Amino acid sequence: MKLSPDQRLDWLRLIRSDNVGPRTFRMLLDHCGSAGAALEALPDLARRGGAMRPVRICAPQDAAREIAAADRMGIALVALGEDEYPAQLATVDDAPPLLAVRGQLAVLNTSMIAMVGSRNASAAGIKIAERLARDLGAAGFVVVSGLARGIDAAAHRASVVTGTVAVLAGGHDRIYPPEHMPLVEALIPHGAAVSEMPLAYDPRGRDFPRRNRLISGLAHGVIVVEAARKSGSLITARLALEQNREVFAVPASPLDPRAEGSNALLKQGAVMVTEAEDVLAVLRPIIGPRPAAPAGESHLSDNAAPPPEPSPDARARVLALLGPTPVTTDDLIRLSGASTTLVQATLLELELAGRLMRQQGGRVALL
Repeated sequence: MKLSPDQRLDWLRLIRSDNVGPRTFRMLLDHCGSAGAALEALPDLARRGGAMRPVRICAPQDAAREIAAADRMGIALVALGEDEYPAQLATVDDAPPLLAVRGQLAVLNTSMIAMVGSRNASAAGIKIAERLARDLGAAGFVVVSGLARGIDAAAHRASVVTGTVAVLAGGHDRIYPPEHMPLVEALIPHGAAVSEMPLAYDPRGRDFPRRNRLISGLAHGVIVVEAARKSGSLITARLALEQNREVFAVPASPLDPRAEGSNALLKQGAVMVTEAEDVLAVLRPIIGPRPAAPAGESHLSDNAAPPPEPSPDARARVLALLGPTPVTTDDLIRLSGASTTLVQATLLELELAGRLMRQQGGRVALL
């Protein structure tokens, strides 16, 4: 698939509109057949879902300005389904429809390993992170991390020459932390910086777990170096398991609180890592050809026919089963007696109206 300029504009407008995230984007394309048709349908879908005010739709001129600004910065907006889109990330069910990439597109479809850990890292933690990143880079892996202080920065710096990918929590024009702007410039010649956020978006606390799913999603596995018991690195490890990635951890002193989380991962079955060969021994047998496209990716073409609208009675049956307690979509289908298409369409309307919350494991609840 290759988007035309008009289609790319529509895709950007749709993902930048209110209440439209990666999963909702896919559902809208399934439901409406194209991004352009989805944009036209948004007001009516949100109204049927019970929206109290008109849904904000990204204006064409705003999307055009973002595309022009990206061009000036040398940033490519790569669409899910295009050849340049990272094949490993495409297997994740909430992969971003558009990925803003600055740097070398080719590195996104190489074998990657993620490395995360404490921002307040010890000297020993930084040393082992640098050694692992350097050795894994020499073995042909591109190192992925989140550009944070501490372990992330050490991993990026040690693999600048062999290739490293920085996943940004904010937009390309809002590098965080600001002191790592020179690091981004240094990694661009052999690697890339990627983001799903608007160029001028300032990252907030809630954006970092969202970024973490991209770190693990890009890679075949995640190495955790020094993570406290409530560390964001443990979120990345959990997401890696949900995405069927390998989880590795570096052992450290039980007296150091910065290692409580990573040591706990080892107790829970993570692969212990003291050298690069520990990672290579696990990944070499399972890394094969380019991963298959995710289920449903064929629906991301702009030429599918929209399904019939749900009837008011069927919609009411689904709505009656929803409440503040999360329930799975499978349970809604079974208990309502409605088709999968009808239930998904009803949930889509509620989400666009800002009335539905999606949780892990495919569960949904009314806000």
